[in-house]
Amino acid sequence: MARGRSLTQFQEAFPDDASCAAFLFERRWPGGFACPMCGNGEAASLRSRAHTYECLRCGRQTSITAGTVMHRTKLPLAVWFWAAHLMSTHSNGMSARQLSDQLDLTYKTAWLLTQKLRRSMVDPDREPLEGVVEVDQAEIPFRAGNAFFDPGKAGKILVAGAVEVIDRDTNRAKPRRKHAKYLDTRSGRIRLAMIADNSAASIEGFVRANVKRGTTLLTDGHASYPGLAGYRHDPRVVGNMAGHIVLPWIHRVFSLMKRWALGTYHGLRRNHVDTYLNEFVFRYNRRFYRHVSFETVLGLATHHKPTSYWDITARANPRKGTATPRRMPRRRKTATGMRQDGPGKTQTVNQNHLSAAGEPPDMGGPGTTG
Repeated sequence: MARGRSLTQFQEAFPDDASCAAFLFERRWPGGFACPMCGNGEAASLRSRAHTYECLRCGRQTSITAGTVMHRTKLPLAVWFWAAHLMSTHSNGMSARQLSDQLDLTYKTAWLLTQKLRRSMVDPDREPLEGVVEVDQAEIPFRAGNAFFDPGKAGKILVAGAVEVIDRDTNRAKPRRKHAKYLDTRSGRIRLAMIADNSAASIEGFVRANVKRGTTLLTDGHASYPGLAGYRHDPRVVGNMAGHIVLPWIHRVFSLMKRWALGTYHGLRRNHVDTYLNEFVFRYNRRFYRHVSFETVLGLATHHKPTSYWDITARANPRKGTATPRRMPRRRKTATGMRQDGPGKTQTVNQNHLSAAGEPPDMGGPGTTG
């Protein structure tokens, strides 16, 4: 079970890479090492490759960071742990420039680090919103370059948002109602996403992807909502009234989002706007217990496909072009000597390596470095 740690407690728990590696090993294999290919519990700890174990039965090499946000990383584990702790506990988020100064990294390294951590914040199996949900759209300015940011001259990004309306007494998304007014409510979980325009197709796509069927939608009377089959529609025409009077919680979310985007990042860029919106959603939904989200940010609580630099920048990896044919099968040094790539049997164990035993892994997902 994840738990919150103060800065002093975190420093005492993870003073070096060895303590970070022990924590990852315990989270990955609570009952001891188990090969992800054959299930064998006996392995050799490789000294030539950090935090990597080789199965003594099939020769599969498995890293404790494989399948997490730290997949194939060259940074020290302590840097990842500190970055995840700072980003998960800081109430207003942390830009790459701030993280670069805090951890003494180059800006490019800090930028890639924050981008990978943000992508691990979204649970692919998260439950859709339900009950009574406020839905609306808003515009936010975006940065076009690295020059001084002037919101008045910047372009606009159209963002759709939805927020559950929670009853304060029952803490459920089924608030009490008197005529057209809901009584004593607060905001619950939220969802945000960039949409192309205010058309019915864009709004319908956002609602169906984030809101459960049968939900009551509180809207501003936009013509797109009545066409949504499978939802109850409760329109609140704004007219000359202020929008935050009619739909208070979604407008509060939009207000906080705009202040956060301008205050922490001095404007968002269109290329990665959904990633930043997901970060805001992650932080808002955990605003009452943000100190326990450290393991989620590291990618330990949910299973994500590892994201590379080329995936983030949407560019082709120049190293993955046409494969060069090999005259001889590739061989590599292992704990039991030189062996050919591919499945095979190993022989004797080198006395210079350590071994471990245990039950099948409790955590699935990718498990190899080779």
